[in-house]
Amino acid sequence: MTVIQENGVPSGNSWGAILNSFLSERRSAILERWVDEVLSTYQPDSSNFIKKNQNRFANPVGHTLTDSLVNIFDALRANSGTGDMTEFLDNIIRIRAVQDFPPSGAVSFMFTLKDVIRDETAKDPKTCLPIEDLAALDKTIDCLALVSFDIFMKCREKLYDIKANELKKMTYRLLERANMVCGKGFDASAPAAQDDVDNIKQEEVTK
Repeated sequence: MTVIQENGVPSGNSWGAILNSFLSERRSAILERWVDEVLSTYQPDSSNFIKKNQNRFANPVGHTLTDSLVNIFDALRANSGTGDMTEFLDNIIRIRAVQDFPPSGAVSFMFTLKDVIRDETAKDPKTCLPIEDLAALDKTIDCLALVSFDIFMKCREKLYDIKANELKKMTYRLLERANMVCGKGFDASAPAAQDDVDNIKQEEVTK
């Protein structure tokens, strides 16, 4: 049964012992492939560095990515709800939100897990997993991708707010230096002030 959380995102379905057993038996192989696939979305130099250096102090980004992927898979394997994985999704998305990833690329790591699991089941012709269990697993992964997208958008909105505030501060300092502020507070939201902000932005772009 699908459970709707307070935020309106379905928590996914549960599945039986056969699929749980399979995920536990293939844990190492699935995690190794999944981590490799996620790291391959980065530039080769960055990817190699993350793979070779997992020290949490020397390489905090790589450690956080890998550790969070492991925790997500283990929570998924334990049939936990999506709420139990939000913290780990947040850790990954916060990193990817400040990097050069579009929304689709930032959350694609969850869909990659589907392919990895399917490839692992195909390795052994004798592996026969209940179709309804695989469908439930897919639905849960889809729910995690939706949660990841929500987190990504909130992070990007926060970044845009920070940049906008920095622009206002920079504009105020520029106007001060140009003696355009004559002992009065600068209101960046005022119509005339906003025109000055837009003009400065335009000048910066055309330089």
